[in-house]
Amino acid sequence: MQWCRALAFAAVLFTAAVLADAGDAVVRQPRPFGYTVGDIAVQQVLLAREGRAFTPATLPGPARVSAWLERRTARVEAAPDGARWLVVEYQVVNAPRSLATVAVPRWELAGAAGAAPLRIAPAALSIGPLTAPVAPTESLPLRPDRPAPVIDTAAMQRTLSLWLAALATCLAGWLAYAGWSAWRARTALPFTRALRTLRGQQAGAPAAFQALHQAFDRTAGRVVHAGTLDALFQRAPHLQPLRPQIEAFYAQSAQLFFGPGLPADAVSPQALCTGLSRLERRHAP
Repeated sequence: MQWCRALAFAAVLFTAAVLADAGDAVVRQPRPFGYTVGDIAVQQVLLAREGRAFTPATLPGPARVSAWLERRTARVEAAPDGARWLVVEYQVVNAPRSLATVAVPRWELAGAAGAAPLRIAPAALSIGPLTAPVAPTESLPLRPDRPAPVIDTAAMQRTLSLWLAALATCLAGWLAYAGWSAWRARTALPFTRALRTLRGQQAGAPAAFQALHQAFDRTAGRVVHAGTLDALFQRAPHLQPLRPQIEAFYAQSAQLFFGPGLPADAVSPQALCTGLSRLERRHAP
């Protein structure tokens, strides 16, 4: 098979040599169709003339040869049969709006030691646009170069489910604790219980003062009066911020039950109990 191909190639070279002028080179021209911007067309020149080796003076360097083509650095390659070929690559650097035919120009390769140059015949290339032409009234159909990769999300979904379950558990626990704290405050904390009773009482009513006195007694664990307030603050030091109001309450309470009655600027049991309820809830264990 290889020797058949070699004979066919030799026949082609012989025919080209017979038909060509003395200065024309044997050239393998690039494929004439199927190019667009960025593609490379390869032209191969046989470094031989009339059966003798041809030595170029210099190899052609990179250069812009037309509005469509740019020549890259040339190189010499040896074929298995011993023939030497000059390989010249042309890169397409422009794209037409519609299908166009451009020419690889004719050029000459100077020979060493004053030898006559080789003349390289031109070639025609068909260059297509980047996209199919569309009418001005139509939009260009776009699509991705390749489909997006499919990611396995099963592990992420399991992790997300675990975190959501943990979050739901934390929220349920927090809500349960908040509900238990609210229930405990309403049923166990003295001033919070008293505040519920005081909501239906008038500010200066004896029942309102009595309800607040009972809350002080439950907080101190004993009966509290003006002379035993120190015992109350020892038992509940968190009430110290409202000590002036508490002392005023006991003084006014004594006037209410054992004296001429409440003064005009009397402390409101509801307002005082509201502040005491905030303090006890803040310091509740």
